[in-house]
Amino acid sequence: MVIVEGMYGSPAGEISYGIKKVFEESMLLHGSTLSPDLNTTVNTTGNMTSDSQQKQQDMRDFYIGLSLAISSSIFIGSSFIFKKLGLLRLAKQQSTRAGQGGYGYLKEWMWWAGMILMIVGEFANFAAYAFAPATLVTPLGALSVLISVVLASRVLKEHLNLLGKVGCLLCILGSTVMVIHSPKEQEVGSMEALKTKLVEPMFIVFGILVIAAAIIGIFYFVPRYGNKNPLVYITICSVLGSFTVMGCKGVGVAIKETFRGRNEFTNYLTYVLLAVVVVCILIQLNYLNRALDTFNTAVVTPIYYVFFTSAVIAASLILYKEFGNMKVKAIVGNMCGFLTIISGIFLLNAFKDQNISISTLASARKEAVSSSNGELRSVTTYDNFNGDQESLLTGGQNDEQLLSEYHHQ
Repeated sequence: MVIVEGMYGSPAGEISYGIKKVFEESMLLHGSTLSPDLNTTVNTTGNMTSDSQQKQQDMRDFYIGLSLAISSSIFIGSSFIFKKLGLLRLAKQQSTRAGQGGYGYLKEWMWWAGMILMIVGEFANFAAYAFAPATLVTPLGALSVLISVVLASRVLKEHLNLLGKVGCLLCILGSTVMVIHSPKEQEVGSMEALKTKLVEPMFIVFGILVIAAAIIGIFYFVPRYGNKNPLVYITICSVLGSFTVMGCKGVGVAIKETFRGRNEFTNYLTYVLLAVVVVCILIQLNYLNRALDTFNTAVVTPIYYVFFTSAVIAASLILYKEFGNMKVKAIVGNMCGFLTIISGIFLLNAFKDQNISISTLASARKEAVSSSNGELRSVTTYDNFNGDQESLLTGGQNDEQLLSEYHHQ
């Protein structure tokens, strides 16, 4: 029998469908079953439809997660400024500062305004992890760095020079590249799959290392170097932040499964993950407040982003294996986007105290200076170009000629 194939709803499709139904009924009346070829055709069509629907669902989830991640960055970036303003108000009152272990900031309404913004942002971030891969959501935190730096230059009067503006642009470009190349589907879709991954040896070793690093940092490095180096507070926040994100993503999966008809709040794993999230967030807030109170906002925020994002990507690779189904080109693009963001953050902070603008880059002046030990060295200074630049290298001499004459004296 020859069956004319076509889309259901078209004449050829209706004829094909009618012949199949008649043939099925005939086989059932005679106690026979449908032929393997027809079964294969029907199953293949059903699988193709199911795959198409799954891809559409994944894309919807991806864009929902992307929107939530961007809104989260706006709230969190703004929260740093409000919290810093609250800490500055507290410092003027000569109370025990957060960097010295004080908790007077809890009485500051400005600090609480920042805290509310951060909570809203974290909830949006939390929801984003339920819809999009962690390797997309976490790096987009660079937008919160950008917002924080721009607002700091306006509100806190912290300087943002030309290279800082270039850094902001690089953060935006890097985030765009990561969005384009990030995985569009989730690697863990159920609590059963997550439970299996949590007991894998590689993740257990990673968890032990994270806990050990946090304990050593809190009890050894904080008392000795906490107020001298921002990396101490930031490292503790970052390594525990990897646990926070993994827990948020797990709870997000539980919530999503519950809304789809399978109640995961009867599963003990949901509450374990929720407890991990709460404990880690409380510890992170404590040490992040200390870092913000002790060091410049423009230093703390970018370093925290780099360390935190790196820790989360490492945890995602180990636990969720989000790069597992990606092509090499997409993985390379993702990493390039991340490195572009890091470059932007470096420019935002490495030269933040220097007065660099287009006018100061117009020209450079070299002066030959004799040092105290008799060696000749060249010093370059940047001045505004006025068209009549003085130079010690007169008469068409260059550096090599001057050095040659000096050594022959």
